[in-house]
Amino acid sequence: MNPKIVARQIEPDERIAGSVESSASDRSKSAAGDAGAGMDLSTVGTPYVDKPKFTLRNVDVFYGDKQAIRDVSLDVGERQVTAFIGPSGCGKSTFLRCLNRMNDSIPAARISGQLMLDGQDIYDPKRDVVELRARVGMVFQKPNPFPKSIYDNVAYGPRIHGLANRKAELDEIVEKSLRQAGLWNEVKDRLDATGTGLSGGQQQRLCIARAIAVSPEVVLMDEPCSALDPIATARIEELISELSGTYTIVIVTHSMQQAARVSHRTAYFHLGHLVEIGETDGVFTSPKHELTESYITGRFG
Repeated sequence: MNPKIVARQIEPDERIAGSVESSASDRSKSAAGDAGAGMDLSTVGTPYVDKPKFTLRNVDVFYGDKQAIRDVSLDVGERQVTAFIGPSGCGKSTFLRCLNRMNDSIPAARISGQLMLDGQDIYDPKRDVVELRARVGMVFQKPNPFPKSIYDNVAYGPRIHGLANRKAELDEIVEKSLRQAGLWNEVKDRLDATGTGLSGGQQQRLCIARAIAVSPEVVLMDEPCSALDPIATARIEELISELSGTYTIVIVTHSMQQAARVSHRTAYFHLGHLVEIGETDGVFTSPKHELTESYITGRFG
């Protein structure tokens, strides 16, 4: 199969505060670059699956003249958890954001390649981005509840998408979503309280409830536990496992232990290249690429 290559300039909708790279990321990238010097970075493993939710071929991403993703091809299996791992600056979060066009907001971003959701082009100029993001929800690194009540945080999406015509229907969606997020019993008697008053772990579960309230097919998670304590992290990991039978989940994580615990498949990125992808057990117990082994054994990262 020779997929068509589609290149387009992405216009900024809003400026994102901060630079794309931090000094810590630069140091990590320098160490990773030294580790990969002179190596063949062609993908090894099993990038394709029988029942893909996403079909991604020959994807390149640029920020101006800087190339962040280099000719990446892989499938994301339906109703599976796929983990993206790799050192800081390797491109895993950039690639994740391609899946629901969050990179549209980054000035001078350009994306080329074939990115398909259920066989439909994500970047078709006629694509309704609001509808896409209803199907492909996202949970960010830092919990970001709206400055609204717990109830209204969850009800916001169903309201704007017209998923409930009556208050009783909206109540049902809110309760169901909070139950799925494992938060209902903790907040059911204070739904009018502000969402920002919850603990960090509760806020992140509220954000997950908000994401799933519009009945998405996919949930993207960009380091969802990085700002949480171990107890809250364990609860989020349990939740990911519970949700995986209903949703397709893609998670970016710096924790290899977390990837090993929650994912079915793991993809290792290195300086914008997809170096290895396969069943999680195989990637961690018998990696096929020297760089993957070096990373998971802590030689760099």
